[in-house]
Amino acid sequence: MMTGWRGAVVAVLVATAPWPASGRDLVDLQADRQVATITLAGGRRVELTDLAPPIGAWYLLRIDARSPRTQAWHLENRAPHRQALVLDAARAGLVLRAEGSPDCVVRLSPPDALAAAAAARVPFAPLCDGRLAVRNALPGHRTSLEATTQFLRDRVWGGERLVSFVKHTFYQDAFALRDTARASAAPPADKPWPDAPTRPRLVPAASTQSVAPAGLALDIGAGQERLRPGDWWPVQGRHGVFVTAFTPRDLPAVGSPPPAAAEADALDYFVAFDLARFDVGFELGTDQPRLGWSDRASGAMRDALLPGPDGIDSAAPLVRTGAVDPALARRIVATFTGGFKREHGAFAHGPLSTQNHASHYGFVEQGVVFSTLQPGLSTLFATADGQVDLRTWPRQDAPAPATLRFARQNGVPLVESTAGAAPRIGAWVRQWGAGNWSGSADEQERTLRAGACLLEDGGRRFLVYGWFSTATPLTMARAFLALGCRDAMHLDMNALEHTYLALYVREGGRVGVEHLVEGMSVLDRSDGQTLAPRFLGVPDDRDFFYVVDKAPGP
Repeated sequence: MMTGWRGAVVAVLVATAPWPASGRDLVDLQADRQVATITLAGGRRVELTDLAPPIGAWYLLRIDARSPRTQAWHLENRAPHRQALVLDAARAGLVLRAEGSPDCVVRLSPPDALAAAAAARVPFAPLCDGRLAVRNALPGHRTSLEATTQFLRDRVWGGERLVSFVKHTFYQDAFALRDTARASAAPPADKPWPDAPTRPRLVPAASTQSVAPAGLALDIGAGQERLRPGDWWPVQGRHGVFVTAFTPRDLPAVGSPPPAAAEADALDYFVAFDLARFDVGFELGTDQPRLGWSDRASGAMRDALLPGPDGIDSAAPLVRTGAVDPALARRIVATFTGGFKREHGAFAHGPLSTQNHASHYGFVEQGVVFSTLQPGLSTLFATADGQVDLRTWPRQDAPAPATLRFARQNGVPLVESTAGAAPRIGAWVRQWGAGNWSGSADEQERTLRAGACLLEDGGRRFLVYGWFSTATPLTMARAFLALGCRDAMHLDMNALEHTYLALYVREGGRVGVEHLVEGMSVLDRSDGQTLAPRFLGVPDDRDFFYVVDKAPGP
């Protein structure tokens, strides 16, 4: 069987959609796809497309393929390393086949089981004792702020400028957490927790001071009302997860001017996930990022005959769930918001604005290309062999898209490295337009921001999420560089829903939800008795990353 994400198999009923004006759909973008066919009684043609064979996770099943009567199901194999999907003409069905287990046959004439699962109105409806399931397309949840800003962008002339005015007038420092009461502290050992990352390189004064972690909502144990800036503390109940805090005033200069007064005492939090313990996944939101053209792409970079840079503007016939598969619920460790929307995910200025249709940010899920990966962009990705990495996407020698479990690009790098050279601040960090750092026409860069980096520390590897209560891209880059990150990328900005992180802690048979900072909890949903965390319990319109405990071997 193919090596890939460890899990089970899913299928999705998709309403028949009109053929795109370009004559292409998302399936046509998959260069390595493989198609098998059978013919049912009455001459009905069935196609089963393995969309990314190196991953072996996603399939598309079509009955009466590409006819006015087409029925389509998007199939996701939750355990591609030990089971496979095949068509069986003799049994007129789709067969889930695994070594050492009896075949599970889903009949296709008629496809009653698939239709019943699709009618369940849940994102993932199980079949074959949960080894096979149906993913259903449901509306993704969005906050009132998200709904309002999207309405302005989509329906109101000049809506993007209005949104930018509002966020830079009213939200610029709205979420800033201040370190206003520094105190002296006896310096503990440089690494009080043996399995924590190494303490970041901060100014000498930081080693003799303490900070009150205002707004921090993760549980780091009793008696931690004050912390030494840069010390990594383990999160209670989650081995392999650590958190630290410091401010821009703690950062070494690195040839940069000191931060502005409004930024110098703003608290920044970082959460490190030990990649020896955890896997990372990525899920597109039900609506974001979109696939059409960004308004930032100039007319010269657009093809008026195409609905988007890849010739499509819809994910059909595939389904985007915006939720974690329940099969992963027992292993879930954390979720955090992904990257920019398509509206902001292309370049209006600088060299990248004149290349590759304005270099729209690319993204891949389960080896399936939704938007082509672009050279020069910072990319968080994982390969079929389980390796999680973060690098500037190269022009050559990059993994083939079909071998990627996921990939998400989000602009130019904050920190980047090359073989034989020390990590450095990205070339475009100090250039507002060429770096695509803000939607503000007057180049105001300081706001709530989030980012991620890959930290390699003495043979150990950590994925680090950074939350900056108010910061510029340069401050983000300096902070990630001080942490020792090899590469770092921006994620999203301006509001708590765009910088959300939740951690899941188990006690007995119950799961507790902890958020990185106070205020993020309002983004979860509750009926008064049961909490439905964002991404985990409710489909969301935004893309996100998730962290899970590594599964045992097959």
